[in-house]
Amino acid sequence: MKPEQETAAVVERQPVRSSANRLTREGGARRTFLLGAAGGMATLAAGSLIAAKHASAAESTGAAFPLFAYIGCFTSTRRKANGKGISLYRIDQDGAWTLLQTLETVPNPQFIAFDRQQRYLYSVHGDGTEVSSYAIDRPSGRIKFLNKQPTQGKNSTHLTPDPSNRYIVIGNGPGVAVFPINQDGSLAPFTDMVPAPGEVGPHRNQREAGPHPHYVSFDPSGRFLVAPDRGVDRIHIYRLDVSTGRLVANDPGFARTRTGAGPRHLAFHPAKPWAYVCDELDSTVTAFVWNSERGELKAFQAIPTLPMSYMGNNSPAEIEVARSGNFVHVSNRGHNSIVTFSVDPAI
Repeated sequence: MKPEQETAAVVERQPVRSSANRLTREGGARRTFLLGAAGGMATLAAGSLIAAKHASAAESTGAAFPLFAYIGCFTSTRRKANGKGISLYRIDQDGAWTLLQTLETVPNPQFIAFDRQQRYLYSVHGDGTEVSSYAIDRPSGRIKFLNKQPTQGKNSTHLTPDPSNRYIVIGNGPGVAVFPINQDGSLAPFTDMVPAPGEVGPHRNQREAGPHPHYVSFDPSGRFLVAPDRGVDRIHIYRLDVSTGRLVANDPGFARTRTGAGPRHLAFHPAKPWAYVCDELDSTVTAFVWNSERGELKAFQAIPTLPMSYMGNNSPAEIEVARSGNFVHVSNRGHNSIVTFSVDPAI
């Protein structure tokens, strides 16, 4: 990412406060802030990339260009938004983006995801009650609306395909829902909808929203589904029965976060048994040890996403672990930055 001229990168080093300061390197809590860039990360978080079908020759050389980028957005007046649906861009090798299509179907396509074969695209919709499906024409990248299904919730926030590529699992607002994928890529009615359990946290945003799983993802083994819930300060843990499309609570069924933290999104380390959660309500990242045999998370560190000198309001939005596993990136809304943490590989 190349920041605009008015952005600035700031590196801040602080003394280690405890032996649990694991998102560190060389003895210091190394945090890099890319100011003015939070919006860019939010755009990428709401979009997906796919290599053009005719790029096979480029792929053999390690440079898969052009790429197609699919970007969701908010469109409604309630969200104070001016977006126009799901947009398709072509990204060329020189970094140029060209708009190829904008498809307006269901309002507020706030998060989108491919199936595991990248033949279809799926979207959940902010402030809405539906999940939608689209077919992808691989040569051109263009998408075609297939169908939509009611979610039995409101303000669905995230979605993911299961490892077998037979279901789309969504955070539907008050809980988690499972939708079978039909042979043509469209979605069948849900096979399960599990309301999120737990006591609502003390933060005023938790009191207003109630239970609200904001993210769903399968662990690297594909055996467990995790769902951070900013409303009840828990990360729910489920198993999916692929024969029935129903969710079964794991044992343990959840991991607790600090009271009022508001866990929002989670990212697994690509090689180590670690998971990182960005906490929306107290602007921290919590690091967990992940037990892939039991499906269990145990916290071992919490670290702020903000510089000590910042006194304004803030809420982290997205978290990603670099493919190398050496860095964790988190976006800050309010401070308007992306913070990069170094991961201590020796833990």
